[in-house]
Amino acid sequence: LQVIDRSGARFGEYEDVSRVEKYEIAESDYDKRPETLRSFLRQRQWGRYDAEGTQRRAAEQQQREAQEAAMAAAIPLGARCQVRVPGQPCKLATVMYVGTCQTDFKPGYWVGVRYDEPLGKHDGSVGGRRYFECQPKYGAFVKPQSVTPGDFPEEDDGLEDEL
Repeated sequence: LQVIDRSGARFGEYEDVSRVEKYEIAESDYDKRPETLRSFLRQRQWGRYDAEGTQRRAAEQQQREAQEAAMAAAIPLGARCQVRVPGQPCKLATVMYVGTCQTDFKPGYWVGVRYDEPLGKHDGSVGGRRYFECQPKYGAFVKPQSVTPGDFPEEDDGLEDEL
């Protein structure tokens, strides 16, 4: 049995999809059609066509940012703290940085901490920019809601006993 492939797949005819002619419609023509996804969303005021919902979400976002700023302002530099990140064990640390890091992180306020043990991710610098000094693997940035400042003395591991 001998098979000869004359479909064009052998020559790479179907690999470059940029050569395939596509159907395109003008935005104004698409807007005039009654049974499109865009008209469906407009009729029901869903997604970006829900002006009231968009305003509500923007107001909620501003409120969250204001709460985060207030929480960050209540955390003093150099204070001992307890860090409770969801899904991780509770850790003791010292606050080394409080502020925004918009160029290197997600927007918002961040708290840079120096852990008592090497449980961190870095040495106080992220993306080549130094925010604070600490040993490698002792530093981390967490959101203000994960930090509880207070009187949390460093735990004595018993390794520095006198002989």
